[in-house]
Amino acid sequence: MAVYTDVPTEALESFLAGYDLGKLKSYKGIAEGVENSNFLVHAGDAYYILTLYEKRVAAGDVPFFLALMEHLHARGITCPQPVAARNGGTLGTLCGRPAAIVTFLDGMWMRRPDALHCAAVGEALARMHLAGADFPGKRRNALSVYDWRPLSEQADGRADTVQPGLRAAIIEELTHLEKFWPRGLPTGVIHADLFPDNVFFLGDTLSGLIDFYFACTDTLAYDVAICLNAWCFETDHSYNVTKGQSLLNAYSKTRPLSQAELDALPLLARGAALRFLLTRLVDWLNVPPGALVKPKDPIEYFRKLRFHQKARSAGDYGLSAKRVSA
Repeated sequence: MAVYTDVPTEALESFLAGYDLGKLKSYKGIAEGVENSNFLVHAGDAYYILTLYEKRVAAGDVPFFLALMEHLHARGITCPQPVAARNGGTLGTLCGRPAAIVTFLDGMWMRRPDALHCAAVGEALARMHLAGADFPGKRRNALSVYDWRPLSEQADGRADTVQPGLRAAIIEELTHLEKFWPRGLPTGVIHADLFPDNVFFLGDTLSGLIDFYFACTDTLAYDVAICLNAWCFETDHSYNVTKGQSLLNAYSKTRPLSQAELDALPLLARGAALRFLLTRLVDWLNVPPGALVKPKDPIEYFRKLRFHQKARSAGDYGLSAKRVSA
């Protein structure tokens, strides 16, 4: 979440006039995240999240995201629900951007998740994958392996200004992943961005998943690899095997991972690390003037990538030898 587009009060009041939400009482921009412009809106007696879709989100993809949230909610996954306007639509236009309003979820995200939180995320991710199995919509992952090289080119030769030698390291890793990227693994709807700030807790109980705006049809185990990157490293970028074990075991109890998925885990984790390294790098180098956004450090994911490059099996991520060979 972030704010790239300023929304004047008069424009928001005009937009809300098409809804039955009551009078606008207050609103404020949400600075966390890096992709869309988000606002916490207080209207009538309730709070909502207003999103203006920017940057990597194509307007034609937004109906997929909104329909997916409705589908998952109907199957027991707690996630925001699109709010329909009086005309029945859930997607409108505000300040020249596609815009939607979704319900507000109570809870907070964990700044320092522990192994129990990682287990809750593993179970929730597996439940989401199962709940999405009969979702009819399809969306290609626009940030998958063959999209990474064009993305790296957006750094415009400036990668080495962030860290000397980074450009060559990225090109070397791209070449390896393009050659060896796993094929034929189970696919379905993935969240593709289930970072701690997209998972809410009430106390130690997971209360909901948010921000489905990278959701797509892709390899299910790749979503697991994204979560290992996002949840199981410490602030010094060292991998916490206990957290990884908790996440993987909880996921597998709900949706067992096949041996092929386990064998592919190191490569999938490398790919996930490179994907976030690249998007963070591009964002770091191209923050629009005046945007209310906190770009995230791309080198965090370069360090994680180095760990994955040394991993040889799922055992390096916390699964026991017995589980890996089962």
